[in-house]
Amino acid sequence: MIKRLSCWMIGISIVGLLGCATVSIQTDYDPSVDFKRYETYAWDTEQQTPSDALARDPLMRKRIKKAVDQVLQEKGFRLKTAGSVDFTVVVHAGVKERMRVTNWGSRGWYDPWWGPYGGQVDVSYYTEGTLVIDVIDADTRELAWRGINEGIVREYADVEQMEKSIQETVREILKAFPPDVENSNRK
Repeated sequence: MIKRLSCWMIGISIVGLLGCATVSIQTDYDPSVDFKRYETYAWDTEQQTPSDALARDPLMRKRIKKAVDQVLQEKGFRLKTAGSVDFTVVVHAGVKERMRVTNWGSRGWYDPWWGPYGGQVDVSYYTEGTLVIDVIDADTRELAWRGINEGIVREYADVEQMEKSIQETVREILKAFPPDVENSNRK
């Protein structure tokens, strides 16, 4: 029971990041890669690590992969399960507990004059999550593009809301893929 609850909490944490109020999306790519030649892709299972939060939650990995497939296919890329491909995709995730300290100062209005009267420090704890989508060039086996979403984790009331949030987040991350969009015939 405890193990099941633990896995559930990891899943909630990962998903929570996908719909965070404070979101940071970053992308980077190798400018020497000709992204216009990319047409087909496959999922890379060799790059998975046991410490990855998605390794501990296969249902969440499945939901994220489904969202990535949908977005890539909307952009005109074709998923292949056999044969050679132009690039492979890997998803990673992680969660960290964080602490935020806000010092409101030690001065304020103290009738009838300004002066020190104590101070206030607020401490809050939150969970920060990261979702990474990597595109690896199939010929060179090197990282060609990376999209990262970092944010504060939140919980969801139901699976449908969670899946919608995953789809929105993956779409936002992959908005910048391929990086040469204006010179490409892709959407």
